[in-house]
Amino acid sequence: MRALSQRSVAEAEAEAAGETRARRVMLVDDHPMWLEALSDELEADGFMIVATAQTGREALTRARATKPEVMVVDLQIPEPDGATCIEILLKEFPAMLVLVLSASGERDDVLRAIKAGAKGYLLKSAPPEELLEGVRRTAEGDAVFTPGLAGLVLGEFRRMVTRAEAHNDMGPALTSREIEVLRLVAKGLAYREIADRLVVSHRTVQNHVQNVLRKLQLHNRVELALYAIEQGYHEAEE
Repeated sequence: MRALSQRSVAEAEAEAAGETRARRVMLVDDHPMWLEALSDELEADGFMIVATAQTGREALTRARATKPEVMVVDLQIPEPDGATCIEILLKEFPAMLVLVLSASGERDDVLRAIKAGAKGYLLKSAPPEELLEGVRRTAEGDAVFTPGLAGLVLGEFRRMVTRAEAHNDMGPALTSREIEVLRLVAKGLAYREIADRLVVSHRTVQNHVQNVLRKLQLHNRVELALYAIEQGYHEAEE
């Protein structure tokens, strides 16, 4: 693997030449051979591997030092486990995109990862090209799931929608501005894009999102986006 300084020079040269900047990725897995193989594949595909880690403690320390844009993480790593790392790091770096690569397809593992804030969840048994495509799509902000797991996640969120609707019957309704933000979240806009569209600050958008999460009893932006799509907010007119 190339040295960090060499990668930084290459990135600067690419930007000067007007080329697409490589996305900064951190990999977390406690199997050294898998970690090395995945790192090589992603670097060959144009990603910049800024850090690797084999334990939760290493992941927290190295993420804080390198500030990756994308984290690819296994759940079953020495403490703190992958889901806990996701939750901790997304509180510190909310713009970071997280993809879980795991050998486990168990319902509880998948849902815990998504509730922690992971953008997607792929099984390690998937073909190599599917794993690479999953990282590419995660880097673009897409939600990515192994096909057999997508139905599980959507089923859980339909149950969440029912609970949220029951809660809303008794609790406070969303304001017109919160509904506007929810509609733009459903259309796939990032928080800064929403801020530009509504001519407000990024912090104001974050505050609106936090209020909506609280009112709907959701946990993170992934759940919020799925809820908004499920409710048809993405089809609302501008």
